[in-house]
Amino acid sequence: MTPYPLNPGESPLVREALSSVVSRETSPQNTTVASGNSSATRDGDWPRPPKTRIFTVANQKGGVGKTTTSVNLAAALSMHGQRVLVVDLDPQGNASTALAIEHRGDVPDMYKVLVEDMPLIEVVKEVPDMPGLYCAPATIDLAGAEIELVSMVAREARLQRALAAYDAIEFDYILIDCPPSLGLLTVNALMAANELLIPIQCEYYALEGLGQLLRNVELVRAHLNPTLDLSTILMTMYDGRTRLASQVAEEVRSHFGDTVLSTLIPRSVRVSEAPSYGQSVMTYDPGSSGAMAYMDAAREIAYRGAAV
Repeated sequence: MTPYPLNPGESPLVREALSSVVSRETSPQNTTVASGNSSATRDGDWPRPPKTRIFTVANQKGGVGKTTTSVNLAAALSMHGQRVLVVDLDPQGNASTALAIEHRGDVPDMYKVLVEDMPLIEVVKEVPDMPGLYCAPATIDLAGAEIELVSMVAREARLQRALAAYDAIEFDYILIDCPPSLGLLTVNALMAANELLIPIQCEYYALEGLGQLLRNVELVRAHLNPTLDLSTILMTMYDGRTRLASQVAEEVRSHFGDTVLSTLIPRSVRVSEAPSYGQSVMTYDPGSSGAMAYMDAAREIAYRGAAV
């Protein structure tokens, strides 16, 4: 049996995945990040974007850190003067759990918004002890939305319409946490967003489904949402002790250029523990390596947005 190659770039499967990226996604983008060391601006407010930035956080592979990334970036941004909404589109409701938002029983949730046309204002709840941070929760009912949406008119635009009608709070950022699939819930998220954030785990298997995700993004861009931009790739679960992790990170950077954030999110026990206490790692253990990394990643995103 042939062992996996040490260099992910040597794998035909990975080469095919990465070669499917269109040229505009591989070209470097102008990037402005806060100058000085990483803690220089940690205590001040970050610049607010000129208009609401709507991110879809998507990757059809499970376990790459979509929910963890959504929750912790949102918390970090809100701690620095931004008004942030997390939209939980995953029927598991993990983002809702991490933000201590009730999402069981008959709680108004994203299912009612997408399928029953409930106004988003009746669903959004403020996160306890986190001023400026809000969450639209998901319950297990959302698992049936994929089937029920099939027969609906403009089924791909249900979330976009709900966000457009919501005017109670002028958000700086909306982060949409997607399920690990490329079904109608994810398509709704891609339709509603103007930016796509892909978390990629620093392991070999994480690259295998990347081509399929990017092809789907191209279809959405061509037929539904031409303004969708793959603006951000975040490398997660980085283990500096392994050669493979650094090779995967290097390979992704070589193909996507400045789309990849310079911050790497390390493997961290504290990041995994935080949701069980109904918190993001930003409040659970602000001094941990995971919290500081997500803070730096959020700073990069904020200053990139200010430079646009």
